[in-house]
Amino acid sequence: MRVGIITQARTTSTRLPRKVLMTAGGRTMLDHHLDRLTRSGLPVYVATTTNATDDDIVSLAAGRGLPVHRGSEHDVLSRFSGCAAEHHLDIVVRVTSDCPLIDGALIASAVEDFVAADDPWLYLSNSLERTFPRGFDFEVFSAEALFDAQEHASEEVEREHVTPYLYANRTGRMHLRNTAWPEDKSAYRVTLDTADDFELLRRLIEEHQAHTLSCAQIIEVLDAHPRLAAINEHVEQKKLGR
Repeated sequence: MRVGIITQARTTSTRLPRKVLMTAGGRTMLDHHLDRLTRSGLPVYVATTTNATDDDIVSLAAGRGLPVHRGSEHDVLSRFSGCAAEHHLDIVVRVTSDCPLIDGALIASAVEDFVAADDPWLYLSNSLERTFPRGFDFEVFSAEALFDAQEHASEEVEREHVTPYLYANRTGRMHLRNTAWPEDKSAYRVTLDTADDFELLRRLIEEHQAHTLSCAQIIEVLDAHPRLAAINEHVEQKKLGR
């Protein structure tokens, strides 16, 4: 059974253009992200766009020996489906490159749970009911379910955000399962969408070596340094379709 992590990356983000190529601790945010994913022990695939502006992402991934799939900028569902089909995946983990400190060990554990369930219509995530800080999000589902969404999803929000068709259970066949953190830490933002998000991530990496820490250890740092966590606490998460 072929399992793969597909991460979506582009340079044309509206709030902070080229954010994944910004650097902290001498490495790009995308490098930190891919470093963390590879620690899962699972194959990693980069799904980017056909835009020339994303050639730098292709070069970075190629320099690391990672496969790249290029597709539509806005129909991200087709981009994921195409990547899964090209690499003959049976199980897909969806993540996004604005999570430079994502925890590969958490992903590996989630995949073990998914495989043990032996259910092609399971959707397993840690963001159905948010208790994790933003920035550690993952979704696990079968390629069969992804291909079904690719064939039938018609709403713009379903195409752009990949998985709404799945977790809204538009087929009536999906079984949803949420992975929760023991405490509600959803107020923390360890994701990259604004300049203040970047400042927090830069300080976490350069002052606290967060790129070497687990999700639990990063939460401990934020708990112990409330002024640090306050840097981006005012940032409003973009809503689907905006």
